[in-house]
Amino acid sequence: MAKETERKFLVTSDGWRAGAKGVSYVQGYIPTKGAATVRVRIAGDKGFITVKGGTQGISRDEYEYEIPKQDAQKMLDTLCGEKVEKTRYRIPHGGLVWEVDEFAGANRGLIVAEVELPDENSPVDLPPWAGAEVSRDPRYANAALAKKPYSQWTSQDDKKCQMPKP
Repeated sequence: MAKETERKFLVTSDGWRAGAKGVSYVQGYIPTKGAATVRVRIAGDKGFITVKGGTQGISRDEYEYEIPKQDAQKMLDTLCGEKVEKTRYRIPHGGLVWEVDEFAGANRGLIVAEVELPDENSPVDLPPWAGAEVSRDPRYANAALAKKPYSQWTSQDDKKCQMPKP
């Protein structure tokens, strides 16, 4: 069984950008019942389908498979509702690889960094550009951002969690 354990942080500066090369992503979600999430993604020139279980702490079961890009595009067009668009950058720091997602479209202005860990108790050396941790805040899940994009956040609680727009 595959297990994903990750921590997420808001990005507070552009210190990560030096030499970073990104890959464009578009992803959508096939409606499900219960805690499972089914994601269809195109990353660069590859397609993927991913099934994720419910989150327990900062971990969850995850199964990801490469599929033909044209199949992924057809699923995005016919089975998925709103999409999440972003550019993902892989940044090494502290012996780990951080994935910095710079969102586009309805989520423009949001930049989140996540790091996958071997287990929930693994120590993490935070890079200087990592700000508030949002690992346990469900609004920052990509599936949630597809349903309620960052640009639609309006409450006082939402505003205090947002980082300044670049």
